[in-house]
Amino acid sequence: MNATPALFPRHIAIFVIMGVACAFAANHVAARFAFDHGAGLLLAILCRSGATLLVLAGLVWWQRETLRLPPGTAGWQLLLGLLIAVQSLCLYSAVARIPVALALLISNTFPILLALITWVLGGQPPSKRTAAIMAVCLVGLVLVLDLPTRLAGVDGSDPRWWAGVAFAMVAATVFALGLWITDHKLKSLRGPVRSFMTMAIVVSSMGLAGAAGLVPGGMSWPEGTPGWVGLASLMLLYGVAFSVLFVTLPRLNMAENAPVMNIEPVASLLLGWGLLGQTLAPIQLVGGAVVLSAIVWLAKGK
Repeated sequence: MNATPALFPRHIAIFVIMGVACAFAANHVAARFAFDHGAGLLLAILCRSGATLLVLAGLVWWQRETLRLPPGTAGWQLLLGLLIAVQSLCLYSAVARIPVALALLISNTFPILLALITWVLGGQPPSKRTAAIMAVCLVGLVLVLDLPTRLAGVDGSDPRWWAGVAFAMVAATVFALGLWITDHKLKSLRGPVRSFMTMAIVVSSMGLAGAAGLVPGGMSWPEGTPGWVGLASLMLLYGVAFSVLFVTLPRLNMAENAPVMNIEPVASLLLGWGLLGQTLAPIQLVGGAVVLSAIVWLAKGK
C-alpha cells in the first residue's frame, strides 16, 4: 500500500503554485505572440496538447495504469474531452482577439458558473454567501469590460472585441461543465487515465478539425522566427506547468492553497504589458481586482 505523500511546507507549496500559474500566464502571452505572427489556432492547440499528451503517456506507463474504462464512463469521458477541446479553442480564440489578461479574467469566472450549473443540474442552490459573491463578480465584470463605454458606442465598434469576450465566456462555461462531469460522472476513473484520455480526445478532435478545414487558417504555420519562438514557447511553458502541477499536486494542499492560482490573470497583465504592449484602463483594473477578489472569496469557502 502506497503511503500518502507528505505535504510541502506552505511557503514552498505557495511558491510552486505561483510558479505554475505564472507559467500558464506566460503560455497565453506566447500564444498571442504566435497568433500575431501567423500561427493558426488549431496548430497551436495541437502542438500544446500533443506535447502534454506525451508527458501524460509517460506518467500512465510509469504508474502502470490500465486504460480500461469503468462501465458507464466511456460516453462521459468522450464528452469531457470534447468540452476541453472546445474550451481550448475558445480560450485561444479570445486570446487572439482581446488583451490576454482580459481573456483570462473572464475565463477564470468558471467557479461561479460551476456553482450555477451544479444547482441547475439538481444540486444544492447557491447559499446567500455564494449569491452575494456572484453579484460582486458580475459588478466586477461590468467594470472590467467597461460596458458603459462600450454600450454607449465609444470605442465599442470593433467586432473582434465582442467576439473575444464571447469566446472567453464560452470557454468558462464549457470548462465549468467539464468540472461538473469530472466530479459527478468520472470519480471512479483514475486521474492520470482521465487526463490522458481527455488530452487524446483534444488532440484527435483538433486534428480532425484541421483536416476538414473547419477553422479558416487554423493550421497555418508561423511566419518568420518570432512566430516559431512563440509557438515553441507556448508548448514548453504549458508542458512544464502542467507536468509540475500534475506531479506535485498531492503535496500542494490545494484545498487551502488553490486561491493562489488566481495570480494567473495578474501575471498575464504584467507580461502582456511588458511583452505585448497591452494595457487596461483604470476602471478595468478596478473591475479585475473585484473579479479576482470574488473568486478568491468563493474559493476560501467550503
